Parts: sequence; C-alpha cells; structure tokens
Amino acid sequence: MADVPDLTLVPARRIIESPVDAVFALAPGDRVVVDAGASVVVGAPIAERLRDPRLEDKAAPDGIEPQPGDRWQVSGRGKDAGGGIGSGRTATSGEYLFPWKNRWRIVTGDIVDPLEVPVAGIVREVRPGTSITIRAAGRGIRGIVALGGPTRGRLAFATGPDGGLRPGGLDVGMAGTILVVDARVDAETLTRARAMGVRGIVVAGLASKERRDFLASEARQRAALHRLPTYAVLVMEGANRRPMAGPILALFAALVGREVAIVTDPPMLVFDAPDLVGPVIPPDLVRVRAGALAGHQGHWIGAAGRRHFGGVDLEAGRIRLADGSAVAVPLGDLERFV
Repeated sequence: MADVPDLTLVPARRIIESPVDAVFALAPGDRVVVDAGASVVVGAPIAERLRDPRLEDKAAPDGIEPQPGDRWQVSGRGKDAGGGIGSGRTATSGEYLFPWKNRWRIVTGDIVDPLEVPVAGIVREVRPGTSITIRAAGRGIRGIVALGGPTRGRLAFATGPDGGLRPGGLDVGMAGTILVVDARVDAETLTRARAMGVRGIVVAGLASKERRDFLASEARQRAALHRLPTYAVLVMEGANRRPMAGPILALFAALVGREVAIVTDPPMLVFDAPDLVGPVIPPDLVRVRAGALAGHQGHWIGAAGRRHFGGVDLEAGRIRLADGSAVAVPLGDLERFV
C-alpha cells in the first residue's frame, strides 16, 4: 500500500511542472524586439525571424568598429549596399557575424516573419542569435518531444472508435483547437489537420516514419510564400504503441475548453488555470512503461527482489493489475506519479 517504504524504488513522474521556462530558438540575423525583464502577453512579437537568410560581405561604416552580434543597417548614402556574396539583392538590415578580409560577413535577408509568444510571462534572458527565455505565467505538462513551432489554441479531445484519429474524422469545426489523441496518428492526418486550421495535436505516440514525413511537410510549409499559422505536435509517450497515463488523461479532460499552448523547448503543454485542481492520484498507483505489459496500470504491492527477465536478473516489484492478478515487473519498467 501507500505506506510501503520500498515504493520509493519506483522512478517518479511529475504530472504538473512549475515554473515553466520556455526557450524560443533564434538564428543569426533574427532581430530581438524585447528586453530581459519585460512582461509579454499572449500573441506579442518577441523577435523577427529571417525567412531565407544569406551571407554577404560588407564594409563597416566609417568611424564604427562593430562587434559580432551588432546590427548592420544600410547608411543613408547607400555606400554599404553593394558587393559581396548575394549581390544583386538589396537588404536594409542584418547582423554582423565576423570580420573577413578587411570586410565583415553579415547575415541578412529580404523577408522577416514575426515570432509571436503563445504564453504570457516575463522575459528572463535574451541571447541574440541564440534564444529568448520566457518564464510562463502558468504550469505545464511535459511530453517526450514537440515537433513544429510554438502554438496556442482551445483544448479538445478527438479520438476515433479505435482510439486513434483518421483524416476522415477531421472537420472545419476543429479550427483553432489543440486536439488530444490517445493513440498514434499518421502523417496524412497531421497534415490535413493543419490545413483545416487545427493549431496542434497532443498524441500518445508517433512512429519514426511519421515524424520524418511530418518534418518534411513542415519544411515545405516554411518554404511557401503564404504560410499557415504555427502548428505543433506534442508526443507524450514516444514511438511505442501505448496509451497515455490515466492521470495525464484526467488532467487533459479537466482542461477541455480552456486556452492552452504548446512550446517546443522544453516539449510541454502550458496552461494558465489557477483554479484548476489536479486529479486525485492514489499514492500507490504505478504504471508499466515498457515491456509486454506497457501501458497497464496497477497498485504497488511491494518489492519482489531479483527476478529473471529475458535472460537477465533484475530488481523487480510486484503490482496488482485491474483484473486482480499480481505480476512482477522490473523496477526500471515502472513509474509512479507525483
């Protein structure tokens, strides 16, 4: 039961994490438009990202000794605008990278896209060309990996009869939502969901092939002239075929209808709901996260000592499953919730 001291042998998984420090990656040439310590609201621009950056050689303006990371601007006389890599295209600003043969290599571009923050919070750190860190005004549910870009929408469940989501199960009424799917989905479903206005999908598992196909689709979307709103896929359990943990699903159910966000670093679903009370979790509840019983939940009975599993001896624990049977499972294959 809950007071069995050896329950601490089981690795703990935190359901809700706080505080949440979301990191938004930048590349050389991106222009930061916020300062450390500033407050930001949902949808506020925090940077301008170059869509198609290129390198050019420029001479530094007279009387100026730039440093790597400084902003480059075309002078009023236009003497800085010509020559070097990428000549034939004109840019008005960029970023100094490093000196090169008595000139400077700069990174510049013609089109910028705003980077809008999907959460409210405080800017904790600004590192030009590297990242912006924002402490979100809310709490988070951590996943395994997040693909795509940071996004925001209203949380909703979308699960078919078999637990998954098919392209035919999507409709335009889902536009603006972040869908929770307690199974795996294919790349076609992910692509169609984005085209229909879905802002993100939280899925139990995503196979490696589907990840590659989705990332290739994202690369094509980034190259398009007219872009769709940002879209993200948050994977909760990895690539294995197993459902989400019961406490996680219960928390998602409590968040249905609320505005939430997905950030990619760390991979997390962020929500600002001070009135939300997390699910009541029995202290002896454990879940099998690997092996033949992956996805099953049960109650801790006690340590089982060293047992033989597939040719190796491992420390094990005994748990009671929902059907009343007691099984021994390696401690490394178990998790408990805190």
